Amino acid sequence: QVQLQESGPGLVKSSQTLSLTCTVSGGSTAPNTYYWSWIRQPPGKGMEWIGYIKYNGFTSYTPSFKRRTSISWVTFKNQFALQLSSVTPEDTAVYYCARVWGHIYGTNSREGSWGQGTQVTVSS
Repeated sequence: QVQLQESGPGLVKSSQTLSLTCTVSGGSTAPNTYYWSWIRQPPGKGMEWIGYIKYNGFTSYTPSFKRRTSISWVTFKNQFALQLSSVTPEDTAVYYCARVWGHIYGTNSREGSWGQGTQVTVSS
């Protein structure tokens, strides 16, 4: 069964770039039908879908994140990365990576395979 694990710094300063990596194990990142996604949940708020990458490298971002977000494959496509630039304290959240089907992306569902999440705090 595929497993995902987020990694990266837990504390980032305002105006810097937040960089997280998701390591995929126990399964292949192919086929191209999966949406390899980044999601976050700020304190006291609901889930926010940031964007996704597909096996062929196609990416898509939620409009509110598009200007300062990049998602890419790393290391023979067994890892994918999130870069979120110009962070502010409002970017403080638990960040998740997930493998979901297309019809799940952007919904409130937790179907699919999700990492346990990693807390990122942005200091002012």
